[in-house]
Amino acid sequence: MANRSRFSRDLLALATPLLVLLGLVGVALRQGSDRLQAVPALVIGVALLLQSAWSWRRRRRALLEALRDNRGEC
Repeated sequence: MANRSRFSRDLLALATPLLVLLGLVGVALRQGSDRLQAVPALVIGVALLLQSAWSWRRRRRALLEALRDNRGEC
């Protein structure tokens, strides 16, 4: 079961950059008002990447604070 969960997590991690790439290719290859159809994929992909980076940074900061607090108790 854990292996399936890891696969799903890895697939989602790969899907976000691919969504951005799909949006960029769509914007580059389309012309005129058809370009607007590719913008949502690009915006969602960038937002997911930013949210992931922010979440990763927050978790790392919490871990560092926990390590510092633990050192003070020893």
